[in-house]
Amino acid sequence: MRNVTATRYVTPLREGGSLPGLMEADDLGTYVVKFTGAGQGRKALVAEIIGTSLAGALGLPVAELVTVDVDPTLAANEPDEEVQDLLRASPGRNLGVDFLPGALDLDTSAFPVEPQFAGQVLWLDALINNVDRSWRNPNLLFWHRRPYLIDHGAALTFHHNWASFDAERIATRPYDAGEHALITSHPDLDAADAALTPLVTTAALDGVLALVPDVWLNDEPGFDSPTAVRAAYREALLARVGAHDQWLPALRAMAEQGGARRVAVDRNNRPSWLDRS
Repeated sequence: MRNVTATRYVTPLREGGSLPGLMEADDLGTYVVKFTGAGQGRKALVAEIIGTSLAGALGLPVAELVTVDVDPTLAANEPDEEVQDLLRASPGRNLGVDFLPGALDLDTSAFPVEPQFAGQVLWLDALINNVDRSWRNPNLLFWHRRPYLIDHGAALTFHHNWASFDAERIATRPYDAGEHALITSHPDLDAADAALTPLVTTAALDGVLALVPDVWLNDEPGFDSPTAVRAAYREALLARVGAHDQWLPALRAMAEQGGARRVAVDRNNRPSWLDRS
């Protein structure tokens, strides 16, 4: 993963609970930066790297990730005290997501989503237990006529309590997709399972996990090294994909029902750009 140095804080992006910010960097790129000092801490960044990089390894469209060195002195030029505090609390390495200029939030009621794509996204989210791709917050962008997956920081929920880590229990845990953003898009889960399961290998996971900086895995209670933490993530994901035949049937049934628990979208809350089209 490339490393860049932040040169200017542009603006906060208040859509996210962790207050990511748009920043310019020394490579002349612009990135949505997620900070280690945010309330969700470094584990959200670890989940972002693993979830996004695994999606990319499976052939799903994602924006480039980089690590971003942030100098806390950048806070001196910010009028917003909350932004100042966040920059000062996040010295050193943070996570950047390539900014996609002109991208639109993907509203599945406005853009048709192919069953193949819907199935692959739903399968991935079930694999990593991504709890943050609902119809309320799809975390999908539409850019250059393609949908892009973003924001996987809420995935891998097991890593918030390593003390109770149990790979066998994680392997078969049902995934609640009742309010998933793509549950009504006729996701082709069988095709996704056939195509993606063989790709989630030890080698593929090791490549993904190697992207996580050691500094975000250091001093994890119960582990003696970043290597041991990576081994636990690998164990969990391999167990999960190995048990796909146990969690897939319920997911398939939910998809066939079209998300029985989904509440109708309030059209008054749809993106304003739809009303201008």
